[in-house]
Amino acid sequence: MSKSVAIVTGAAGDIGRAIAKRLADDHDIILLVDIDEAAMQKTAGELGPADRFVMFKADITKDADVAAMAKAASDLGGVKTLVNNAGAARAVSLHDTTPAIWRADNALNLEAAFLCFRAVEDMLKASKGSVINIASVNGMAVFGHPAYSAAKAGLLHFTRLVAVEYGKFGIRSNAVAPGTVRTQAWEVRAAANPNVFEEAKRWYALQRVVDPVDVANAVSFLASPLAAAITGVCLPVDCGLTAGQAELAHTFSQSEHY
Repeated sequence: MSKSVAIVTGAAGDIGRAIAKRLADDHDIILLVDIDEAAMQKTAGELGPADRFVMFKADITKDADVAAMAKAASDLGGVKTLVNNAGAARAVSLHDTTPAIWRADNALNLEAAFLCFRAVEDMLKASKGSVINIASVNGMAVFGHPAYSAAKAGLLHFTRLVAVEYGKFGIRSNAVAPGTVRTQAWEVRAAANPNVFEEAKRWYALQRVVDPVDVANAVSFLASPLAAAITGVCLPVDCGLTAGQAELAHTFSQSEHY
């Protein structure tokens, strides 16, 4: 019997590592894909045996690298799950967004997901597998980082496109949209400003920011038989950010504007 394989792009980061660890509970092999080989080696070493957590260095914005990634996955077994997790944000404002930044953010955050899916779609058809795209609340509302946000909004639509067109093959396609996630990047900010999390939590109904494990648990659910009837959806994992802000609700409820 062919071994089940999950592909996780951007696997060397905090969110990717948490996803890979969680998916190992119900996949035989996790293919860790990242452009940063040194960081990926560290991640793989922390996760477990090399025959279960297999590294593959790739620039997933390049067709040739993605094709090689798909071949490596095929050699390992049957691809059951594809997690398009790799992403990055560059310019904070539209004014600071150059054409090069716009193209680079779209290439990594949107086009790469398309390339990866097309490269493994036949394997996903064979397994009646699942695609989970890691989007962002930035793709649902305006929170800055315009090129990144526009790409993530496109990723949400791409998620629905796959769900509608490939559902007849048994493929499910869903997205997870995290809010602020407590990653190393945020820990660096906290080192510079010890109050950063305290300041941020007021925007979140649960009075905290997201942990990478929260994202991983959502991915695991969407990839599992428990979500067998769920496709084409975006699941916000944002501690209530997109539900609304309690402070603003209280302000408006106290106002006399009718």
